[in-house]
Amino acid sequence: MRAIVVNGWGGPETLVERETDRPEPGLGEILVRVHAAGVNPVDWKTRASGALITWGEVPAVGWDVSGTVEAVGPGVTLYRQGDEVYGMPHFPRQAGGYAEYVAAPARHFARKPASLDHVQAAALPLAALTAWQALVDAADVRPGERVLVHAAAGGVGHLAVQIAKARGAYVIGTASAAKHGLLRELGADEVIDYRARDFTEAVAEVDVVLDALGGEVARRSLEVLKPGGRLVTLPGPDDVPAGAAERGVYAAWTLVEPDRKGLEEIAALADRGLLRPLVETVLPLERAAKAHEIGEQGRTTGKIVLTVA
Repeated sequence: MRAIVVNGWGGPETLVERETDRPEPGLGEILVRVHAAGVNPVDWKTRASGALITWGEVPAVGWDVSGTVEAVGPGVTLYRQGDEVYGMPHFPRQAGGYAEYVAAPARHFARKPASLDHVQAAALPLAALTAWQALVDAADVRPGERVLVHAAAGGVGHLAVQIAKARGAYVIGTASAAKHGLLRELGADEVIDYRARDFTEAVAEVDVVLDALGGEVARRSLEVLKPGGRLVTLPGPDDVPAGAAERGVYAAWTLVEPDRKGLEEIAALADRGLLRPLVETVLPLERAAKAHEIGEQGRTTGKIVLTVA
């Protein structure tokens, strides 16, 4: 099969296409013929340094996939050949999603949202699960609460806005002025231009902050939380600000993990018209290096997706 692999840690040019052995599904696994593969910041960060994940013998790249079940391994009852599925298998272990086939545990996938095509579905798993697990599992966002989403037009942010809104929250997003109209279309009740105004002066008494930036933004986010408020940060444990308990608020870091139940909830929101991924760039598999080059510029609204099948 065709697959994109890393031939040495470094820039986008280290991504090359190779013919590799097609995997076989083991016990409890399915083999998925990949139609489209999502591209995420963690993809180029691991490609640059080889850090974060456990690499296999072949350093393949990518996690987000949408496709059809090609074969099922022993013990699998959830799916049959031909079923359309999407998922984020193995994370944070190597999955090799930039390839024609992926084999992984059946419960790392869910049925693809019927209302979305494979390109749209491939844009969802990692980013949407990150937002879901942060807002629902960690922060337990409730109807009527005030939720602040930093980097609200980004890959995770634009989905977080919609998930929070679907849960009945009042949603505030930070983004550049050019993206305010889009965020309002997605359901944001209030948008702050972070380039023109300090968010700590623009908003207060927030119940939940979802921080995708870390550092100073995470620390200063404590200032806008009401007593009993919750801050969930995504970049890493070093970005969880000290002093939250003294302020009477909760602060934590969450790392996304495979989650069939979460994928099913996300698919249900999509099929109800309450969640739609923004796909800004679509490229063929062989142009994975270009996809990384675009992503690393940090100007993408929504997601980048590779077409495979």
